[in-house]
Amino acid sequence: MESREVRLAAIPEGVPGQEHFEVVSAPVADPGPGEVLVRNRYFQVSARLRTLLAGDIEGTPLPPVRVGEVPPSITVGEVVAVGAGGGARVGEVVSHWAGWREYAVLPVAACTPLGDSLPDPVAHLGSGWTSYAALTVHARLRAGETVLVTAGGGGVGSLVGPLARVLGAGRVVATARTREKADRVVAELGYDAAYVVGTDAIEDVDVVVDNVGGADLRAALAAARPGARVALVGALSGQAGAAPVELDTFGLILRGISLHGVNTRPDPDERDEWLARFGGWLRSGALTFPHVRVSGIDSAPRALQEVIEGRHVGTVAVYL
Repeated sequence: MESREVRLAAIPEGVPGQEHFEVVSAPVADPGPGEVLVRNRYFQVSARLRTLLAGDIEGTPLPPVRVGEVPPSITVGEVVAVGAGGGARVGEVVSHWAGWREYAVLPVAACTPLGDSLPDPVAHLGSGWTSYAALTVHARLRAGETVLVTAGGGGVGSLVGPLARVLGAGRVVATARTREKADRVVAELGYDAAYVVGTDAIEDVDVVVDNVGGADLRAALAAARPGARVALVGALSGQAGAAPVELDTFGLILRGISLHGVNTRPDPDERDEWLARFGGWLRSGALTFPHVRVSGIDSAPRALQEVIEGRHVGTVAVYL
């Protein structure tokens, strides 16, 4: 049996395009002891992948992608074969990180069984736990507060904003790259307002969830009220490296503003609690999972370019 997969063909110097990838067929081995064969159903396309394509950058949680390698991505698939002593069952739906391919042979330990915790398994591709932890653990959101989400239409931002509302925020606002994108996040995600940094003045806020760094973070800190809490989730402004920003540390001290880096994974109890709450909100209609469906593995390189260019609202998922 063969599987089609996307490989990196050349290291991009700027925004990765279709010319930097190739779609090839590769043989798929039978799963060995302790392994499973997974038929991938959909995988996430994230702008954060650009960092891994840029070469060796210290501190990234995943290794850089070399020429000839398949990019990693959170993926949902179905177990179709189990090796000896595999400890999994055929038909089980699992998540793993061997995306950008149709089939993957993996150790059972590299797969997470998903069960029916969420009404649609594709929602497991979202950054739900990160959004939840940013608001509840790091920013300590209180009822009635105003929340600012930078890059409010991205994969994280599109969940943070609606989730903040469910958790009791009084007002939820965002930043966006263009006026068109700002209008879309208000219309499609229910933000109270959206601002273009460098063009609009941002209203005062109590909580910031920052996915961008750079100018967006600087503007957010300028709008932060005394005692505001800032959760640092991403650095989209520096996808090819660092995202430097000048901070008035004395001003932050005087206003009692705290900054917290969000870089934690849930333990099993936290994961179960989050999935139970998220699944309940999805089933009741209190939350939706904003995502864009892209069909076919050949479309993945183009989808990545569009994500980095900010053309979509929500998580982008390639359906196989």
